[in-house]
Formats: sequence, C-alpha cells, structure tokens
Amino acid sequence: MDKIFKTLVILLLLNSQSFFAQQIQTTSAHELELKNAAAQTQKLLKQNHKILDDKIEQLKKEQKDIESRKKELETKKKNLSKSENNLKATKEKISKLELTNQKIENKITTSVISDEEIQKQKIKTKENDVNIQKLKLTQITQEKELEKVMSAI
Repeated sequence: MDKIFKTLVILLLLNSQSFFAQQIQTTSAHELELKNAAAQTQKLLKQNHKILDDKIEQLKKEQKDIESRKKELETKKKNLSKSENNLKATKEKISKLELTNQKIENKITTSVISDEEIQKQKIKTKENDVNIQKLKLTQITQEKELEKVMSAI
C-alpha cells in the first residue's frame, strides 16, 4: 500500500506540475498577445498621426491659396473702384467744360461785347474743345481699362 500511496502522490505531483506548466504557458501566450496588440496599436497610432499631419499640411496650403486669391480679388475690386471713379471724374470734367462752352457761346450771342472780347471768348471755347477732346480720349482709355478690370474679375 505504501507503494500505491507513493505512486499516487507522484502521479498527483506530476499532474499538478503539468497543470502549473499549462497555466504558465497560457499566461505567457496572453502576455505575448497583449504585447503584440500594444505594438500594433502603437503602429496604428503613428500611421494615424502621420495621416492627420499630412491633412493638416494640405489644409494649411489650401488656406494660404484661398487667402492669396482673396487678396487678389480685393486688389481687383479696388482697381475696379478706382477705374470707375476715374471714369466718373473724367465724365464730370467733360460735362463741366461743355457747360462752360455753352455759357461762353450764350454770352457771345446774347451780350454786346467788343470784337476783341469775342475773339478771346472764341479762343477760350476752342481751348475748351481741345481739352474736351483730350478728355474724351482719356475717357475711351479709361473705359477700356474698366472693361479689362471687369473681365479679370
């Protein structure tokens, strides 16, 4: 019986060692899986960070492009406004000179003035006519410039 008891104890010891070895092996497998999962998570995190950084850079470039286009558009609007104002001023100058010429011609025909004064007034109207023609040429140039600016927008 003593032999049976010893054999039984030996068998129990062998079974318990086998059980502990199996548990250690299972624990090691879990630890290895956890390490692999952690490593893969870190790898994915790095990839995601890189993708996000690339997208941020792309968005910054797009923002700069939009800002430069916005500045360009503002410049074009200023040029348009300036061209419109120049054209308006030129038209006003032409109108003033034409009105002045009409007044001078009315003065010549309705007033009794000397021949010398009439000649001076006629010279003045001729000078105004020359200035009007110059301004009309300027007006044409300004209209073309305005069209160019408007087509650029």
